[in-house]
This record gives sequence, C-alpha cells and structure tokens, in this order.
Amino acid sequence: MNQQQHIRVVIADDQELVRAGFAMVIGSQADMEVVGQAGDGDQAVALAQELHPDVVLMDVRMPGMDGIEATRRITAMESTTSHPSDTPGGHTENIDDAGHVTRVIILTTFDLDEYVMSAINAGASGFMLKDTEPETLLASIRTVYQGNAIIAPSATKRLIESMIDGTFGPTPHPGAPQIVGAQPRYTDPELNELTEREREVLIEIAHGLSNQEIADKLFISLPTVKTHVAHILAKINARDRVQAVVFAYENGLVRP
Repeated sequence: MNQQQHIRVVIADDQELVRAGFAMVIGSQADMEVVGQAGDGDQAVALAQELHPDVVLMDVRMPGMDGIEATRRITAMESTTSHPSDTPGGHTENIDDAGHVTRVIILTTFDLDEYVMSAINAGASGFMLKDTEPETLLASIRTVYQGNAIIAPSATKRLIESMIDGTFGPTPHPGAPQIVGAQPRYTDPELNELTEREREVLIEIAHGLSNQEIADKLFISLPTVKTHVAHILAKINARDRVQAVVFAYENGLVRP
C-alpha cells in the first residue's frame, strides 16, 4: 500500500464509548484514519454518501435505521467501476471517483446470530465480534479494504450450525423447489463450473480457513490458493468469501 494512502473508516455504533474505543485503535495506525462516526443507521448512510469511506464498521442494533438496512443502502451505492484494490497496484486517482466502493464490516455478538444471513444478503463483506483483539480488527479492516472478506471463526461456526440445524434456510432461488421439512435438491448451475481442486478449496473456505491454512492443508502454494479463490468467486458469481461460504452450504458441498 502506498504510504500516502489511508484506509478511510467510518464507525457506526449507538454507544459512544464503543465508537471511541474503536477510533483510538484505528487512529493509532499509520495507514488508517477515522473520517466519521455515526450513532445510528441513518447517520451511517449519510456519512457514506458524503465521505465515501473505504470501510464502515457497522453495529447491528441501533435506534432508527438498524445496521442491516444501513448496510443494504451503503452497498447499493457501489458502482460497477473499479475499486482501489481492483486496479493495478491497488491505487486510485481520486477518493471521490464514481467507482469507489465502500465495504461494510458487521460488528456482531453471540446474541445477534439471527441477523447474520440478513447481513450477508445485504452485502456485508465481513463479520467481527465486538470483543475481538485489536490486532485482529485491524487486520480485518485491511483485508476487507483489499477486496476480500472476513468472518470471525466463532461467527462462522455458529452460522454453519444454524444452517445445518435449519435455523436459517437457504437463500431462495428463482424456480427452486420449495420442500418443507427436507433439504432442497436444487443446486446452482455454477457448481458444475468448478474443477475438483476448486471444490476442495471452496470447502476449506466454508470451514473458515485462511488462504495460508488452505495452502498448508492441501499442500499447495499460497499463490496457487489465491488463484483458485479468484477463479471460484468468478465462477459462482460471488462478490467475496462470505457469499462463497453461503454458496458452499446451500449447494451441499459442506455437510455436518
């Protein structure tokens, strides 16, 4: 990352002390700056429209507009033109370019599991627990800024358990059969586009493994894993690893 470039962050949380804590951690980094703080979803959307931040840390439960609806509105602002991480070298000419993308990291706690699938459908790029270690939070912001996605390991586990036990049903597909009390037989046609190795990598993504962990487990190089991940996302039309996890479970690649 160019040393003159800063990851511009907006913090949305209805608790002032929480915002202050995150702001202190983020502000201590040479490559990051907090450009705005919001106490509710309406403020978060307004700041995103005005400031075009790179990343929004979004609480779920806030007065007025909640974090899910705010996430949906912010991600709807995205253009199909390039994000800084999509251009050679990860640079951009102007922070206010029409192609700028604001990515959202949902801040969740164990009692907010019911919101996870809604947040995924709203376009969130990541999920972090509020009590996560500062180093993990900072690394996650950098990861999301680069166009990847993150899910806290514990949140991944609970999401998977919920999908397995039926708490969350699969995302409806046009023309998909609606089967009550049974797992739908429908699978996305994109599944057939994946090679055997790509399926293996996707399964490990769904298990919450990082690229390096996948490389170690499958005995392949890290660059090879990154290439597979890029091909997987393109083939299944997923914007990030979060949607790839959902795809894997909806299509039966991962089972209890």
